[in-house]
Amino acid sequence: MEKIDFRLDGKTALITGASRGIGEAIAVTLADYGAQVILVSRKEDALKNVAEKIASRGGKASVLPCHVGKLDQIEGLIATIKDRFGRLDILINNAATNPYFGEMIGADEGVWDKTFDVNLKGPFFLVKHAAQLMIEGGGGSIVNVSSINGVKPAPFQGIYSITKAGLISMTQAFAKELATRNIRVNALLPGLVETDFSKAIMENEMIYDYAVKMIPMGRHAQPMEIAGAVLYLVSDAAPFTTGACLVVDGGALT
Repeated sequence: MEKIDFRLDGKTALITGASRGIGEAIAVTLADYGAQVILVSRKEDALKNVAEKIASRGGKASVLPCHVGKLDQIEGLIATIKDRFGRLDILINNAATNPYFGEMIGADEGVWDKTFDVNLKGPFFLVKHAAQLMIEGGGGSIVNVSSINGVKPAPFQGIYSITKAGLISMTQAFAKELATRNIRVNALLPGLVETDFSKAIMENEMIYDYAVKMIPMGRHAQPMEIAGAVLYLVSDAAPFTTGACLVVDGGALT
């Protein structure tokens, strides 16, 4: 019987939204397990801080600022990766935004466009371009960070939830299309995690108490509690896993 291997030595991994929160935790974890990680977000200084943290742990990290809601920047990003690294083995579509917290009937077109550009359109074109580079290298693994909101929309997060539902469907569609090209595509569905992104919930006592009551474990998660699930999905420990939606939510959807 072969030994299950979570090591990522020799692999290059692109993580969007890597400057903080879940993205930072994923980047640190993949680097800990041997991957050369490429850190992507709009804020270069914040990315440099994460790169320094990874270096202090003995890992390898590069910083490439990019706005994933802009297609020309996505194309430039993948072209730079091909030129500088020659290959791409792992893509983590983690970057997301939620500029509107309220009833959907109160939202305007700008809110809709911004949320969709970053949460769904950007990830789609990142997969499109990254997959072509992965095919040249013989295959790869893609994880789209969705949310349990994509299965069960949360109050006052309707538009965000719609984009996350779309990301789940996109994951399953790409999983079928890319399976014969040795590219696995899976989705991660976190529950409530303590990040800057979740401040609107964490800092509102009434909303937070309601949210925690829906979690059988009775608490929220820390970013590093999410990263291990991504490590499994991108490693050789999951060679037959594609099109899956891995839920990490303390039991909230049960």
